[in-house]
Amino acid sequence: MAKTVVILGGGTGGTMVANHIARSMKDEIKRGEVSIVQVTNNPDHVYQPSFLFVAINHARVVDYTRKQKTLLSQGVELLVDPATKIDPKSNTVTTASGKTLSYDILVIATGAYPDFNSVPGLAEAADNFYTAEGAEKLRDKLMSFEGGKIVFTVDVPHKCPVAPMELTFMLDDFFRKKGIRDKVDILYTYPIGRLHTLEPCANWAAPKFEERGIRSEVFFNVESVDPQKKIITTVEGSEVPFDILISIPAHKGAPVIQESGLGDEGGFIPTDRYTLKAEGYDNIYVLGDATNLPISKAGSTAHYEADVVSENIISELRGLPVSHYYDGKVFCFVEAGLNEATYITFNYNNPPKPVPSSEMIHWFKLAFNEMYWLSARGIL
Repeated sequence: MAKTVVILGGGTGGTMVANHIARSMKDEIKRGEVSIVQVTNNPDHVYQPSFLFVAINHARVVDYTRKQKTLLSQGVELLVDPATKIDPKSNTVTTASGKTLSYDILVIATGAYPDFNSVPGLAEAADNFYTAEGAEKLRDKLMSFEGGKIVFTVDVPHKCPVAPMELTFMLDDFFRKKGIRDKVDILYTYPIGRLHTLEPCANWAAPKFEERGIRSEVFFNVESVDPQKKIITTVEGSEVPFDILISIPAHKGAPVIQESGLGDEGGFIPTDRYTLKAEGYDNIYVLGDATNLPISKAGSTAHYEADVVSENIISELRGLPVSHYYDGKVFCFVEAGLNEATYITFNYNNPPKPVPSSEMIHWFKLAFNEMYWLSARGIL
């Protein structure tokens, strides 16, 4: 009887796992011994890091969008039908159309989503670059902006942890090149006592902010936003006006996780940091933004986790013991302007150490943006 692997999520992690297993087990799939089903809510696959460049009109969403089916290896069945319920007791997944899928092994890679309703007035007043629609709307505002106050607000947890800082540097550079930087007041805020959760990143950014005249404020937690008056009220008791508010609200896990009772209060699944199995479930793997692991919710995180998950699933399907373990590895490029970037790499035991920014690293990031599709296919 065929063993079925059901993969929830059509993003980086889920797609890489599906492709890796399909390539490694093509003979077993042909013989009908293994089947792979990927369940997603969108027929399109969008490279979300491109939104950072869409916001400054250096990229278009359409150029970083592919049909999900074209990214999958032969042997992977694609089902565009959102999962609505997971029942670990019966090893089944229910979809929006009412289908019931049985699984032997379940992979949950359902991502994380910004909750724009987390703060009163935020959805009406704020712009964002964490969705395709938001990035395009923000682009239109920024391209016609001739002066005023731009405020960044950040809540945690959120994916792409360095992205708010990146866009701050990029806008500073953009308005300098446009010749109106002296007319633009940029205020970057952060909810804790430094500029970033990762202290080395905060220490790297602080002198650069000062050098470039980017104002910052820490211990800045948004309580409410008045869309008409364009005023932010903070938990700390201050009122801050803005002309453009770029907000990154706290993210939550996918609704299916909360509906199934598998997640914590934020909708993230308690996950073993080394095996990447859902705590308490031997046949459920979790990766990417869906986990509750104390590491960055980023594409590279899902990439490295996908290698571990797929190798261990292949072993299990072949009756072998699992032998791959995730060490918390993350690698992120960090834009420091329009033409320079740095990078950070770290794991559970070693903190990040940003290297000096350079134009060469910036071009490496742009090159990876184009090569991403090879990663999604499991080739790179």
